[in-house]
Amino acid sequence: MHIARSSLSAALMATSVRAFSPAASSSFRSSAAISNLSSRTFSSTTSLNANVLKLTEPAKDLLPDVDVFIFDCDGVIWRGDSVIEGIPETLEKLRALGKKMYFVTNNSTKSRKGYKKKFDSLGLDVPAEEIFSSSFAAAAYLEQTNFKESGKKVYVVGEVGIQEELDLIGVPHFGGPEDGGKQPDMGPGGALPHDSDVGAVIVGFDRNINYYKFNMLIVY
Repeated sequence: MHIARSSLSAALMATSVRAFSPAASSSFRSSAAISNLSSRTFSSTTSLNANVLKLTEPAKDLLPDVDVFIFDCDGVIWRGDSVIEGIPETLEKLRALGKKMYFVTNNSTKSRKGYKKKFDSLGLDVPAEEIFSSSFAAAAYLEQTNFKESGKKVYVVGEVGIQEELDLIGVPHFGGPEDGGKQPDMGPGGALPHDSDVGAVIVGFDRNINYYKFNMLIVY
């Protein structure tokens, strides 16, 4: 099995509940609505290719008609290490109105725990159960497919976020930041180590990508 990228859909993330706490499981079940929102939010005839209307002025009727808000993070909630102006007040207003909110990112460098810390550092009270990262999606997919029962390992090209999510579901792994300083043996007879127990490769953003990791990807 190869997971070409660690960014999977929010709908896929909402299918795996067994590896997480009861609170998280409840969030998974309720967040299944992400992929099947009521007709008040999206018309049943809306297609992926439909044109999305751009708001040219404040829509006074928007809030009463929308139950769930899904936010990207980088460039929407924060920019670098700074919260974007108006976001704290906006989120507070939506919570006061009883709206459900989810925060989605295809950045796998952090786990949900890591993103929770970032939200906290920006003064934003966001429960981990509302955070959907691609690192979490990859782990959720392995959990859904009962990968742990295979007894296989995962080779990681990526950063600590993927590793932390794999730890939560008890799936053994190696690679990641630990292979950042390694170089392949390019000399005569040079060979790469090969672990026959590797059953999946997860590839995410890796600031320390190198030829060793590329070669390991080819091996597996």
